[in-house]
Amino acid sequence: MSTNDPARGHSSATLSEASGLSIALSPEIRTLWAGARLCGPAFTVQGAGGDNLALHHSVLQAPSGSVLVADLGGARFGHWGEILTVAAQARGIAGLLIDGGVRDAAETEALGFPVFSRNNAIHGTRKDFRGVFGQPVGVGGITVHTGDLIVGDIDGVAALPADDIERILDRADARVAHENELMEQLRGGHSTLDLYDNFEAARAVTTR
Repeated sequence: MSTNDPARGHSSATLSEASGLSIALSPEIRTLWAGARLCGPAFTVQGAGGDNLALHHSVLQAPSGSVLVADLGGARFGHWGEILTVAAQARGIAGLLIDGGVRDAAETEALGFPVFSRNNAIHGTRKDFRGVFGQPVGVGGITVHTGDLIVGDIDGVAALPADDIERILDRADARVAHENELMEQLRGGHSTLDLYDNFEAARAVTTR
């Protein structure tokens, strides 16, 4: 695990299971390109479906290293594309999580900018609503607050509450350590059924 990784290298699935909380976003929120990983503190954006002015403002307002978390109501419009990606990278933004549509997938992948969205769409957008920033937003069925830790990978996205991050990470550490022990025993000839009771006991500890 990298000491520079605020999620200690844990996957979204491990963090979700270790938390014992409903922190997993809807599986409809998916990575725009294969291999993208999203990790950083949320900066929340309330926009309007079919309007991307709020996203332009958010790039200017969000602290470097933050993940933009935008509620666009799941609208099927291309709210984000190559130009906003370049602007965000120049400002040090770590990535985008958006409940809505985006476009320019190939260009975004080539730039290496992680984007997780509800859909891809090519419909253009207007620029009328400036947006609301730093307030709780609903994304993928989960309420996200500015400062929550966002972790996204090929399996999905988890949003760790800011005041519970350390507890969840410690439980994830313990869960991974125990699972590594189980896998060593499997390599040594034990079956999954042999180890099932031990695995369930560990799960109970990490999800209380």
